[in-house]
Amino acid sequence: MPNAVLTTQDSTLKIAGKISYLGKPVSDTILNGFITVDRNWVVIYWNKAAEKLLGIEARNILGKNLWSQFAATLPVEFYQVYDKAFTNDIPVHFEEYWGEMGGWFNVITYYSKGTLSISFKNSNQPFAYPQDQSIKRFEALSELYKLVTEVTNDCLWEWNFLTDEVFWIDGGHQRVFGYPIQNALIPSTFWEDRVHPEDKVRMLASIEDIKKGKPIDLWEAEYRFKKSKGDYAFVHDRGHIVYDENSRPIRMVGATQDITKKVSLQNEVIEKEFQHRREVTSAMLTAQEKERSAVGQELHDNLNQILVVAKMYIQMSEMNTGKRKEFIDRASECITDVVQQIRIISKNLAVPDTHISGLSVNIESLLGDLLKVQPIKIDFVNAALDESLLEDKIQLTLFRITQEQVHNILKHSGATEATITLKTENKKVYLEIEDNGNGCDLTEKRKGVGLINIGSRADIHNGTVNRVSTLGKGYKLEVSIPLVPVVKLDNTVGIAVTA
Repeated sequence: MPNAVLTTQDSTLKIAGKISYLGKPVSDTILNGFITVDRNWVVIYWNKAAEKLLGIEARNILGKNLWSQFAATLPVEFYQVYDKAFTNDIPVHFEEYWGEMGGWFNVITYYSKGTLSISFKNSNQPFAYPQDQSIKRFEALSELYKLVTEVTNDCLWEWNFLTDEVFWIDGGHQRVFGYPIQNALIPSTFWEDRVHPEDKVRMLASIEDIKKGKPIDLWEAEYRFKKSKGDYAFVHDRGHIVYDENSRPIRMVGATQDITKKVSLQNEVIEKEFQHRREVTSAMLTAQEKERSAVGQELHDNLNQILVVAKMYIQMSEMNTGKRKEFIDRASECITDVVQQIRIISKNLAVPDTHISGLSVNIESLLGDLLKVQPIKIDFVNAALDESLLEDKIQLTLFRITQEQVHNILKHSGATEATITLKTENKKVYLEIEDNGNGCDLTEKRKGVGLINIGSRADIHNGTVNRVSTLGKGYKLEVSIPLVPVVKLDNTVGIAVTA
């Protein structure tokens, strides 16, 4: 802390190069006395208000023991509270009558780094100031409030860089952080001690940059601030820098906002998004392994056996020349069957060329192959679909969703009939797949890989997925994806699905 009383001159607040606030620091107009003593009660700071309140100039008491100056007049209760304050980590607020000074004193003490700061005011003191001083004080406060309320109305403050004092305005810090401080000065070290250790170096460096004259008008920072009960709040600080006529930073006026709930919600959203991505990734990997396993099983259990039979027919044709043609024909049929099976497997795995064939053609081809070997009737309705409005990526997404849901129907539903409907309407594309199968209870939480795949594919295009089902009464999947205007290759304007 300074070893002498420092004074400040009228100053100008510049925001974006414009003059918007003239006047003295609020701490120059307030009635609060502010003194600081070390552990031996030696006075190391004494402001102007303290001179007026206690009738002793700073130069006559700095470096001297506080009690030696007031031993005869200071109430013993003052000493007891002050001595106890040295052991407290939070401010102590009390009121006591001081007969020698003729009034009640409102006192707040702050302990920080081996020093005790004391902010006080006398209930009778306001009448001691001249009328013009009261007017100046009112004008300064009005200008300050006008400026700071543009920032926020939470916890207002003014930091005097020349004295390293911070003035906590109104009761914001008491309401939000629990400190019994209102319209009182605190040492900057009190604020520093309550910044989270992991944030302190960064915060002090940012303040030091301002004091060194870094050319900024608005200071902003987010950090953790210790509350009176010991827990930490996430806060957002904003302050306007005040410069003197020589462009030196001398003050900062601003506000602190508690953003703990906002940060918690952000972290919750991030965690949910992370969890969703893990589920999608897991589903994709599981689907890949499932496809590989299915292909491997098909090759081993079916195609491999057919090829073994074809090889046997060829060997038999060599040993039995009389039936050579018959055996060769049977081997040829086996090989044709293998080729057909490989084609089906390839079509299921390969990405369909929707740009050439079109979405409808690919779905019809998928159904044609499946219905040859599956005892189910599937109708495809696409009369209200305008494929020219859909880009290739969305056509592929709709095809994969259809493919996934059709396989789900064939494997799990027990359905005998199903309907696939595709249409473009009201600037959206709709896909509905309905069956008359067993249905399910939608209140039961399910995490099937197929359902997750369908949801993640729709999410890519800001789409939605809805399910309608009742046990024993079938199942309906509804997918909708919004459309946006897009310029096509021929420079005409159409509609495409946003990605």
